Amino acid sequence: MGRRQVRPSCPAFRLREVASMYFTMLAVFLVILVVALQGTDPRENYFPYKVPLDPQGVLELSWNVSYHQEEVHFQILVKKLKYGLLFGMSDRGDFENADLAVLWSDGAQSYFADAWSDRYGQLHMDTQQSYKLLQAQKSTEGLYLLFKRPFDTCDPKDYLIEDGTVHLIYGILEKPVPSLQAINVSALRQKGVQRVQLLKPDVGIPSLPGDLKTMVIRAPNVSIPSQETTYWCYMTELPDGFGKHHIVMYEPVITKGNEAIVHHMEVFQCAPQFETFPNYSGPCDSKMKPERLNYCRHVLAAWAMGAQAFYYPEDAGLAFGGPGTSRYLRLEVHYHNPLELKGHYDSSGIRLFYTATLRPFDAGIMELGLVYTPVMAIPPRESHFYLTGYCTDKCTQVALPPTGIHIFASQLHTHLTGRSVVTILSREGKEQEIVNIDRHYSPHFQEIRMLKKVVSVFPGDVLRTTCMYNTEDRTKATVGGFGITEEMCVNYIHYYPQTELELCKSAIDLGYLRRYFKLVNRFNDDDVCTCPETSVTQQFASVPWNSFSRDVLKSLYDFAPISMHCNKSSAVRFPGEWEKQPLPTITEVLPEPTSSCEHSSRPHFPTSPTVVKLDKAAKK
Repeated sequence: MGRRQVRPSCPAFRLREVASMYFTMLAVFLVILVVALQGTDPRENYFPYKVPLDPQGVLELSWNVSYHQEEVHFQILVKKLKYGLLFGMSDRGDFENADLAVLWSDGAQSYFADAWSDRYGQLHMDTQQSYKLLQAQKSTEGLYLLFKRPFDTCDPKDYLIEDGTVHLIYGILEKPVPSLQAINVSALRQKGVQRVQLLKPDVGIPSLPGDLKTMVIRAPNVSIPSQETTYWCYMTELPDGFGKHHIVMYEPVITKGNEAIVHHMEVFQCAPQFETFPNYSGPCDSKMKPERLNYCRHVLAAWAMGAQAFYYPEDAGLAFGGPGTSRYLRLEVHYHNPLELKGHYDSSGIRLFYTATLRPFDAGIMELGLVYTPVMAIPPRESHFYLTGYCTDKCTQVALPPTGIHIFASQLHTHLTGRSVVTILSREGKEQEIVNIDRHYSPHFQEIRMLKKVVSVFPGDVLRTTCMYNTEDRTKATVGGFGITEEMCVNYIHYYPQTELELCKSAIDLGYLRRYFKLVNRFNDDDVCTCPETSVTQQFASVPWNSFSRDVLKSLYDFAPISMHCNKSSAVRFPGEWEKQPLPTITEVLPEPTSSCEHSSRPHFPTSPTVVKLDKAAKK
C-alpha cells in the first residue's frame, strides 16, 4: 500500500535517477571497452597505414600490424584489374630472390599463391604457403585483395619482416598466363619498388592542449618537373613578433592526385646568425638557389610516404619562435616521378600543430655518428664496409644532466652508398639496448621514426653508431663530406629535456691516417702522395686499392684513436681533452635475437594455388 503511494508521488525524480544510472553504466562500459580494445589486435578490416604502390596510383596498399600474433594484414586495392599482380618483398627491391604473393588468371579462372623468384627471376610455387588469402572482393572502386603473413615464416625462401625499411615490389600482369611458372618477371612492363616502414611502433596518441594552433608550410602551386627525381626548396617565414611556442604534432598535407609522386618532405629552421634569408621557390640543386639557404639545416619536421602524424611526448615539445631563433623556414619536397608525368601541379607540405602553453621540457635534436670529414672513407668495390662514430662516455659525462635524457624518436641518415645503420647504447662497457636499427636502410627513404620504447641515456653512457656501405659500382674511394657523392653516417636523435649538447660525433685521428698513407706508399709500387699540402681526398684518390690497402684501412678504423666532437649548438666544444681519445671499450655485446623457428612449426598451407572466388561488396 505504501509502495503504491510512493511511486506516483515523484515520477520526475525516478526518471532522472534511471537516466543517471543508465548514462553512468554506459560511461563505465565505454571506458571498459576502450581499455579492452587497447590491448587487442587490430581488426582485419582496419587498415591505419596506406601508401600507393605505383606512380599512377593503380595499386593502393593498406596494412595493419598485430604484434601479439606477429602478423601483418595486407589489403591491396586494384583500381584497374587486368590479369593479375605480383606483390612482395626483397632485400633491396630486386625482383630476383624475392618473396612474392601472386594473383593471376588463365583467362577463365583466377588463382592466388605464395611464390619466390630465383636469381634469374623465374617464379616457383613455395612449398610453404605463408601468404594466406582472406578475401577477394569486387567493388565500385576496384578489386580488394585481403591477405596476411607472419613476420617470420621460418621458411628460408621467405623475407623476414623486421624493424626498419621494407622494400616492397609490385608488378601488373597484362595478359593471361597458363600457370605461375609461365610468368616472366623480366617481361613485365609495369613493375616497380615502394619503400615503407611496415612495423609501425604501437605507441599511444598523447593528449593535445586545448589552445592548439596550426600552421601549414607548403610551396604554392609548384609545376612538378617531368623528370624522375626533383628536390624542391621553398622559403617562408614566421610572423613578426612570433614568440616561443612548442610544436606538439605534425602531419602531411598532400595535394589530391599527387599521393604517388610526393615521396618525402622536411621543414628546416634557418641559422639565427643571419638576420634575413632570400625568398626562393625552385629546385634545390639549381644554380639560382641562394647560397644562404644551405644554412637552414635545423630539422623541425620530416615525413616520408606511408607515415602518419608525428606526436611529441606529453611532457615535451619542439621549441620554435622567440628570441635567439630564426624566423625563416625552408621546406624541402622530394618528388619521385619515374614516369616523367607532365602537367602536375602541387601544393603539398606539412601542417604544424603548436601551442603557446609550453610543456615542462623543450625537446632537443642531437647528432650522433661521424663528423663530416674526408678522413672517414670507403674503398671502391666494397659490398660491406663498416664505419663507426662514437658519442663517448667522457662526452656524456660532462654534457648530460644527472637525470639523463630520454630518446623517443630517431632519423637515420647516409648518402647514396648507405645500406644499414644502427645505434647501440652501452653502459660501463656492456651493451644495453639498440636505440634504432635499419638493416635494409635506403637513402631514398628517410623519415623521423618514433621508437617502440623510450631509451634513457645517462652521464657516462656510450652511443655507438655504425653504418654499412656498398661501393661495388664505384672505382674511386668515397670520402666523408656534405656532397651527395660523398658519405655521411648520422643518427639525429629526438629527445628531452634539451641540453647544450647538440653534436656528439667522432672521426679517426688525422695523425694516424697520415701514418696509413705512408705505410701504403712504402708497400706499393705506385706512389701515394703524402706531402702535407695534399688534401686527404687527393691522397685517398691516389691509393692503389688492393687487399693490403683495404685490410689495413679496416684495421685502422677499428683501433686508431679518435678526435671527439663534443659540441654545443654554438659549435664550441665542451671543456676537456678531445684529441687522440681511445675507442670506448666494449666487454659485453648484446645477444643475437633468438628465433622461435626451431621450436615451432608454422602451418603449411596446400602447395597448390588457391582458386580465387570474387565476392561482391554489399551495397550500402
